[in-house]
Amino acid sequence: HMNYVRQVLARSGRHPIGALSLMILEDGPLFVADTQVNPIPTPEQIAATAIGAVRHARRFGVTPKVALCSHSNFGNLDSDSGRRMRMAMELLEQREVDFEFEGEMSLDAALDAELRTRMFPNARLHGAANILIFAYTDAANAARNMLKMKAGGLEVGPILMGLGNRAHIVTPSITARGLLNVSALAGSPVSLYG
Repeated sequence: HMNYVRQVLARSGRHPIGALSLMILEDGPLFVADTQVNPIPTPEQIAATAIGAVRHARRFGVTPKVALCSHSNFGNLDSDSGRRMRMAMELLEQREVDFEFEGEMSLDAALDAELRTRMFPNARLHGAANILIFAYTDAANAARNMLKMKAGGLEVGPILMGLGNRAHIVTPSITARGLLNVSALAGSPVSLYG
C-alpha cells in the first residue's frame, strides 16, 4: 500500500515522513512511531518522525515527551540503532526544537522516569515519555500491536505524517471503532496536519 501512496502523492510534492499510532491506554495516551513507513530509518528520518509526532501530539492536546528508543542506553552499546538514534539526537539539538526529548534508551527507561534517572542522572526528559520513536519499523509495529492486544489499548491511526491528511493506513485487524477514528482524522481540516 505504501508504494501506491508514494506514487500518487509524490506528484503533488508530498512524501510520507512516517506512520504514527496513538494508543489510548488506561494511564493516558502513548504515541508510537514509525510503525509503517521507513523499515530502517536514517537519522534524518528519525528526527523528522519525532518532529512530526510532536506536531500531532500537540494537535491532540498532549504535551510531548519524546524518547528515542533502542536496545542500548545512552551510548552503553556500540550498535547500529544506537548510533542512528544518537545522530538523530544531534539533529534535534541543532534544530533547537521546542520539546523535551532524550535518547537513546530502552523502552523501560523511556516509560519509567525513576529508572532513567538512575541510569542517566542528567537526562533532559522529565517524567514518562509519551512519544516513542523506534530505530526499526519492526520494533515500533511490534510495540503497537502488543499495546493493542495485551494492554487493552485503543488505537487511533496509523496516521501517515507528511501527507497533509491525504492518506491514512487501515490495517486488516482494524476494528469498527478504529475505522471510525481514522475516518474522523481523514475528515479533519488539512491545515491541522503537518
